[in-house]
Amino acid sequence: MLIAVIAAIAAGACFAAAGVLQQRAASRLDSDESLSPALLRDLARQRLWVVGISLAVLSYGFQGLALANGPLSLVQPLIVMEVVFALPVAARLHGMRMQARDWLGALMVTAGLAVGLAAASPSEGTTEAPLDDWLFLLLAVGVLVVAALVFGRRRKGPLRATMFALAGASVMGTQSALFDATIDRFSDGFAAVFTAWQTYLLVVASIGGLLLIQSAFNSGPLVASMPVIDAVEPAVAVTIGVMLFGESLAPGVGRHLLAACGAAVALAGIVVLDTSPLTQRLHQSEEDDKGDDDHDRDHEGEGGTDGERAPTAVASVIRPSPIADVTTAGSGATRPRRLRAPSRRGWVRR
Repeated sequence: MLIAVIAAIAAGACFAAAGVLQQRAASRLDSDESLSPALLRDLARQRLWVVGISLAVLSYGFQGLALANGPLSLVQPLIVMEVVFALPVAARLHGMRMQARDWLGALMVTAGLAVGLAAASPSEGTTEAPLDDWLFLLLAVGVLVVAALVFGRRRKGPLRATMFALAGASVMGTQSALFDATIDRFSDGFAAVFTAWQTYLLVVASIGGLLLIQSAFNSGPLVASMPVIDAVEPAVAVTIGVMLFGESLAPGVGRHLLAACGAAVALAGIVVLDTSPLTQRLHQSEEDDKGDDDHDRDHEGEGGTDGERAPTAVASVIRPSPIADVTTAGSGATRPRRLRAPSRRGWVRR
């Protein structure tokens, strides 16, 4: 069990760094690309996002090790520790410092999870669930995801990001259950892994969840998506672990109340971190960077009426010569055309 705890925390740390890098890359792209495969294509061209994906792959290795040595209802809540690591990483990248509120939120998440998991003491179950139960689960998650996407597509800004995050977190919570089922198949050999339907659905859920999470990052501020992801993903995973895999919590009303209190404190800590002024400043910094990038692209793409490039900053300052350029008239004579100062669309002829 100790190996599961250590590996889950390591997975959370890697997920944190991966999430920060992916979100920073995704926030720079046009929000019109949300839910489109083109979003992943464009992200794949960004070195920052590729590094983030590499860290995510490493985190899945740690998660697999954790799931091989502990129940899903223990591992997935510990991975939520990523929020404790994510904020310091993001702050360091932007040259900012964590304040007292941020450290308080981190302490609340850590203490809440420690108390809640110690009280709940989840036990191992089995991933050999009946197909009917799997179908009911997948149908329930599918309905929730479709409803969130339909509602989110009709909205803009923070609410849209929240709905996409809800859909993505639901898929990723289910993906964790499929990952757990796939890991267990390895004990029966590689043939058992590649002949199980859960393995292929795991691939689909991983890609779909990735697109939904990146769309949430791309559609609105981080504070609109991260609290939803950090709360919904482990909630879905733990629910599946208890109801589908038969993982049980320690008996006793007192233990259950203490576990609930720990979970509430951890959730409150997540909200404190994800809505802190530091998080707001980080998002504003990313928006400013995105605006600068958009301005640079617009400036580079501007051309004149005759196909010339837009004047550079130096050319915009230097006063143009009043001497006319010479064009050939139909009669062979020449007539001057004076140039006025360069406009936003380039040199304009009088």
